[in-house]
Amino acid sequence: MRPAAIEPLLTNELERWPDFFTEDCFYRITSAENYEASLPLGLIYATSRNMLKDRVSGLREVNIYEPQRYRHLVSSIKIVGDAVERSDHLDVVANFIVVRTMQDGEMTIFGAGRYVDRVRRNAGNWRFESKIVVLDSRQVDTLLAIPI
Repeated sequence: MRPAAIEPLLTNELERWPDFFTEDCFYRITSAENYEASLPLGLIYATSRNMLKDRVSGLREVNIYEPQRYRHLVSSIKIVGDAVERSDHLDVVANFIVVRTMQDGEMTIFGAGRYVDRVRRNAGNWRFESKIVVLDSRQVDTLLAIPI
């Protein structure tokens, strides 16, 4: 599940990324501080696959920025809880780091943290029902338009 879902982010095929989510998905990017305090605030907040598609569309058609590349490195996943008792969904966590490379070759860490996900079996395929991106830092680049 993880490598396939990350692939559109690595190849700049962002239009394929929402297909890895259920129709009524939940996606949020938040800081570790807000997540640990159970605050619902999110830097990005979406409650459906269509909202994710709108974000990608806005990124492609509205935002103007210098060409850049992103590399998402994701750890192996850890299944949380007893997977044997649930055959239709899994709760999983993984760590990540995203490196941004500008045209001039400058590389910076764009973000680091962990994914807190629930994946659900949907028509034989696993899709994200919920994806919470928990950033280690409260400092966020102003161009947080790309999916993390």
